Amino acid sequence: MKEKIFVFGASGHAKVVIDIIERQGLFEIGFLVDDNPALKGQSFFCYPVIGGKDELLASNIRKGIVAIGSNSARRTVASWLSDQGCEMVTAIHPSAQVAREVTIGNGSVIMAGAVINSDTTIGYDVIVNTRSSIDHDCNIGDGVHLAPGSTLCGSVTIGEESFVCAGATVIPNLTIGSKVTVGAGSTVIRDVPDGVTVVGSPAKKL
Repeated sequence: MKEKIFVFGASGHAKVVIDIIERQGLFEIGFLVDDNPALKGQSFFCYPVIGGKDELLASNIRKGIVAIGSNSARRTVASWLSDQGCEMVTAIHPSAQVAREVTIGNGSVIMAGAVINSDTTIGYDVIVNTRSSIDHDCNIGDGVHLAPGSTLCGSVTIGEESFVCAGATVIPNLTIGSKVTVGAGSTVIRDVPDGVTVVGSPAKKL
């Protein structure tokens, strides 16, 4: 009998996470949780939405995953869940390619067609989106989102809650700070400090 878990979030991103959990086959989804009161009692993607945080705490399930696309919101909810004694699971699509000696933190989601190469460390609550590629010896901080088709070459470090948008590329041996946004289709050829947005090819600060 599979262990039951919750999914926190009922949005487009949650649909993808739910599909991965079903395909992975390790857990059974018991219910969804969402703080939007309009969703309470509704069915979303074939699962009941029991309500928000209060309803979760009243339930008997203490293991789950946060399915929220926003980095800051995802991390805030994950931190609250941790404070309540909840354990986060990791969702990895069966078609993802994860090499030897890769570490993936709890709460992270690895989507279809993603590639993670050897000796890479993925933090907590990270989204490695569809067909994104992370090469060897990378270090991905907590709460990062690598959007579809993004590419990190070898030995790249990404700080917490940064967002590498669709189709962006980071060349080898660079450090991207925390809370950075790399615009869609950009090519990063130099280090990026904390808290800035870079766009273009080569990427420049806005």
